[in-house]
Amino acid sequence: MTTPPPRLPKPDVCLPNGSAELAMLDVYMPMMKSAAIISASRLGLFEALAGGPLAIVTLAAKIHASLEGTARLVDFLVSIAYLEEQDDCVANSASTQRWFTSAGQIDYTPGVLWTHAAWSMMGNLAEAVKAGMPEKTLWDNMLEQPELGPLFSSYMRAFSHDLGPDLLKHVPIADGHQRLLDLGGSHGLHSIRFCQRYPQLEALIVDLPTALADTATTIEQEQLSDRVRLRPGDVLHWDWGGQHDVVFYLSVAHNQSADDNRQVIAKIGETLRPGGFLVIHEYLHDETPSAFQAAFRLTLLYETGTRTYHYDDYTEWLTAAGFTAIERIDLDPLEKGSLILARR
Repeated sequence: MTTPPPRLPKPDVCLPNGSAELAMLDVYMPMMKSAAIISASRLGLFEALAGGPLAIVTLAAKIHASLEGTARLVDFLVSIAYLEEQDDCVANSASTQRWFTSAGQIDYTPGVLWTHAAWSMMGNLAEAVKAGMPEKTLWDNMLEQPELGPLFSSYMRAFSHDLGPDLLKHVPIADGHQRLLDLGGSHGLHSIRFCQRYPQLEALIVDLPTALADTATTIEQEQLSDRVRLRPGDVLHWDWGGQHDVVFYLSVAHNQSADDNRQVIAKIGETLRPGGFLVIHEYLHDETPSAFQAAFRLTLLYETGTRTYHYDDYTEWLTAAGFTAIERIDLDPLEKGSLILARR
């Protein structure tokens, strides 16, 4: 039996300090890395290998691609450690199998496909930098291209599998809590997860119609149609259906202006019953941002024209709305963001 070579960490082909020996490698290699991973996901190449190693000719036939094209793509994916050679076959690396196939822990293929859809928007980054705002926001693009809504929602669904355990761990649902309001709840998985854990809960999800396109089907599949309801609309329209015990405002604030967040949090305070609490998930603005934080802020510039906010901003808005016992929880890894819990 042939002993496979030890797995090496994936080489970083997009070093942030411009240290490549040839200057253009800092531009060319990240482009090719992204293009190769996106293309493999669009072709279903990683999923085709989820069941185990395949010969190149078999893999090419399975993804309905040319042998020559498949071989060249595979060569590059092996070189960046997304695939690995096993005798005369090729296989997913452990991390690829874990993150980009249905056989893994979480399938982030929807996120890769969203990156492909968002690529054209990135081309207008220079114009957004000049103007300080996008010429056309992500929400405008979704109105013109309705297929973008379900695609973005499927990406957020994948991330919810990462964030979900943290929410269940840190959000203290009490026996007396019965009504959950999920603002910007999109895919519905957070509401579904909490209703499954806490049988006394009922949930209302408020989000744009395009973001809720597949949510009813998911709720029905989980047999929760009698406990999880949908209300299509903008979270700024205040039609939230009365009083609630728990409110989720998860990954929404960075898509709103400071004034809108202040108004939303004030309105949440008005709708909470005594003893209720608000859960915010966000990427907080640090004075010295990491590369990821800086990249995310730049993404917001060209996608929505909004920004991330300091923890002090949230405490100011929450205190003005009558919230007390405000708690910050930084998640691990920090790229998952932070939770802010606030009680009335």
